Amino acid sequence: MRKFNAILLSFALGGCAATPQLSAPPAIAPGAAGTPSQWVQLGADGAAELRAVVETGGACPIFGFAGGQIALHPRAAADGNFALLCSAGLPKEAMIPGLPSVKDAPQRILVLGDTGCRLKDETVQSCNDPRAWPFASVAAAAAMLKPDLVIDVGDYQYRETPCPAGNEGCAGSPYGDNWPTWKADFFSPAAPLLAAAPWIFVRGNHEECVRAGAGYLRLIGPLPYTPDCIKHLAPYSVPLGDFALLVMDNADASDTDVDAAKTPVYQAELAQAVQPGPVPLWLAMHRPIWAAITGPLGIPVGGNAQIIAAAEKTMIAKPVVLMLAGHIHTFEALNYSHGGQDGTPPPQIVAGNGGDNLDITPANLKGAAFQGHSGVIVKDGVSVGGFGFLLLTRMAAGWTIDLYDSAGVAEGRCLFSLVADRLDCPRLPRR
Repeated sequence: MRKFNAILLSFALGGCAATPQLSAPPAIAPGAAGTPSQWVQLGADGAAELRAVVETGGACPIFGFAGGQIALHPRAAADGNFALLCSAGLPKEAMIPGLPSVKDAPQRILVLGDTGCRLKDETVQSCNDPRAWPFASVAAAAAMLKPDLVIDVGDYQYRETPCPAGNEGCAGSPYGDNWPTWKADFFSPAAPLLAAAPWIFVRGNHEECVRAGAGYLRLIGPLPYTPDCIKHLAPYSVPLGDFALLVMDNADASDTDVDAAKTPVYQAELAQAVQPGPVPLWLAMHRPIWAAITGPLGIPVGGNAQIIAAAEKTMIAKPVVLMLAGHIHTFEALNYSHGGQDGTPPPQIVAGNGGDNLDITPANLKGAAFQGHSGVIVKDGVSVGGFGFLLLTRMAAGWTIDLYDSAGVAEGRCLFSLVADRLDCPRLPRR
């Protein structure tokens, strides 16, 4: 984001063996020594999948529940960088001790993103200091709220280069796209929250193929595993009761440049999103299309150039009623205005404050100007700094959106109204 910030400033200025069914074996406790990291994730059409990383033993686990057993099978074999990864489809009736169950219509949805600890050349975050990198506290506090679903808006793995010699803040940290780094940056600190609820994993720009894309696609990607890194994934929909989440991969959409070859791809995907459907849609992508950072003189500026170029032809509008993203390391709630005839974009929530170095954004985002020629501006919007996460709770005609800090202390509330099609945040801290 720091390179992005600088450019925007310039812009503004100009196979497991079966076992006898004698008794159902217990589930393996998350995070126990010598046992797998394990989680439940939702994919296309709401298909639930149980995945587990096996660091020792070389065999996929079997999980027991009241109605029988689930034998996991290899998804990706162990190699020089990664441990064995096992998976199996999870029937809805399977209630496995120690693992979350899947709810058809989640009432409490937790949203977070940008959780990893940054080690990139001269930019060094103190991964060993829970105040400087509080993701473990965030995950533990979030788990205590017992959400029905977690939506992670991406950027899981930030440790790209070695910790500098003599730096105690990150001493001993692994780095690179491998299991030790993924475990340190995501799976170990996330363990309580992985045990609390199923997850939907959005791909972030740190999961591009030139960074941690291979690990993302192997460990938490939505498709069957292949050793070839896929640069761009097609959108997929997850039904969640009376609405659906449309997950879009825009990891390779540059914030500041437009690749003409990519524009038709994103145009087609946006056109898919606005096709009439049986239920409203929430659109989840890592990079927000219209969101703001601090520009010259404190003026909010920003926007994703690549997707804005695509949106000039197909504006995002109903059935999309809400957008979720991360990438900017803060919380933002934005409502838009648009002078065109093809609809006004739905409100946007940015939840990129899960652990990585924070970005500074103006508290008042009203009037923020964006790159390109989409004609979209912020009608009204707010930003709140500090680490934390969000909990969306269903109400009669929309959702409450509660902001929590990294220790799980409630900071304020927004309301997402399905009647007014907007976000209202009357009770937020002003920093």
